[in-house]
Amino acid sequence: MEIIAELVGFVIIILVLYRFVWPLVKKMVADRQNVVQQQVDDAAEAERKLAEAQQRYDSAVAEARNEAARIRDDARADALSIREELKEQAEAEVERIKQRGEEQLAAERDQVVRQLRSELGAQAMQLAERIVVDQLSDEKRRSTTVDGFLNDIDQLPARGTDSRQAAPVGGGAI
Repeated sequence: MEIIAELVGFVIIILVLYRFVWPLVKKMVADRQNVVQQQVDDAAEAERKLAEAQQRYDSAVAEARNEAARIRDDARADALSIREELKEQAEAEVERIKQRGEEQLAAERDQVVRQLRSELGAQAMQLAERIVVDQLSDEKRRSTTVDGFLNDIDQLPARGTDSRQAAPVGGGAI
């Protein structure tokens, strides 16, 4: 009897477990499987999104590198252009300064020539004045000068009518 009672008790416990506990355990296992499956699906989705993000990142990096290379090439071209332009401007400025220097040099030379001619003319006048004063201050010299001048005038018809010979007549006495 004891075995029957134990058997009946065992069957009741199995029925209670089957009726009340088994559905709960089954539901918990199914829920846990669903959660795990959801996590696996989420992980796969996250991995797919990560791969897409990595691809977009790699694409953006490549595009940024291409843009940087283009900007660098443009900058080099601009630098070459600016350097050539500055070189041309410098050469033009050198030529302008050289031309201006030559013009100033020519102007200064002309001014010095004019100044020297003026000074030379003034000194020639002073020298001529001294010579004339010296010649005319002494009675003997004055008479010699006048006599020489008159002799030159007397010889004018004797030399002929050649204008080249007549020109130096008055210039030799003074």
